[in-house]
Amino acid sequence: GEIETALTHHPHVTTATVLLRDDRLIAYTTGTAEPAALRAALIGELPEYMVPAVIMNLDELPTNVNGKLDRAALPAPEAASVTLSRAPRGPRETLLAGIFAEVLELDGVGAEDDFFRLGGHSLLATRVVARVRAAGIACSVRDVFEARTVAVLAARLGGDAAVERPALTAGARPERLPLSYAQRRLWFLDQMEGRGSTYNVPFAVRLRGALDIPALEAAVHDVITRHEVLRTLFAEHEGEPYQRVLRPEEARV
Repeated sequence: GEIETALTHHPHVTTATVLLRDDRLIAYTTGTAEPAALRAALIGELPEYMVPAVIMNLDELPTNVNGKLDRAALPAPEAASVTLSRAPRGPRETLLAGIFAEVLELDGVGAEDDFFRLGGHSLLATRVVARVRAAGIACSVRDVFEARTVAVLAARLGGDAAVERPALTAGARPERLPLSYAQRRLWFLDQMEGRGSTYNVPFAVRLRGALDIPALEAAVHDVITRHEVLRTLFAEHEGEPYQRVLRPEEARV
C-alpha cells in the first residue's frame, strides 16, 4: 500500500497496484509516466527494498465483473533488456555479467549497472553467490551487497577473495565413520528409552487411479541412492556407535 501511494502521488500516474511475483515486487500503473522515470523517483522516496523490480504501464488495470481489480489478469513481466552502461571487459566481468543477467532474467547487464537497481534483492543475491561459487570463485553475500556492480565485484573478487575453492570430491572413508553430535544424541536416546516413534513422521496419501508400483519403487530408490543419510544405520563396535552406510542395492523399498 505504501508503494502504491508513492506511485499515485506522481502527477502522471492515474492508478497503481503492486504485487509480489516470483520473489519480486512488480508495479502496474496507468497514466503517462515513463516506468524508468517512476523508478528513479521511487529510489529517492522509498527504502531500497520497497522499490519495485519492474514497473509496467498499462492502458487500464483489469477488473472483474464486480468492478474490482482482477489481479490474476495482470500480465507477467517478460525478461527485459537494459541499456548497458558499458560492455564487460575480460573473462571475470563477462562471467559476472552473465550471472547477473541470468539471475535477474534480463537479456544483458552492463559492467556498471547496479544489481539492486535492476531488481535484485537478498534472495537473488544468494543465487548470484551460488553461481559464482560454482564457477570456482569464493564469494559471499556481503560481497554482492557491498560491490553492487559487475565491475566493482570483479575487482573485489580479483584480490584475496578470488582464491578458488577446491572442487568437492569423494574422499577415502575410514572403515567406521563416527557419528555426528546430532546422530550421537539420537543413538543415546535410543539406548536410554528403547525403540520408539518419537522421530517418526507418519502420514497418509490418498491416491486415485492405477498405481504403477515399479515406478514408485524406482522413484524412491533414486532418492535414497542420491542421499546417503537415508540409508545410514547406527551400528556398534565394542560399545561405540558408528555410521554404517548401506549400498544403494541394500536399501530397497
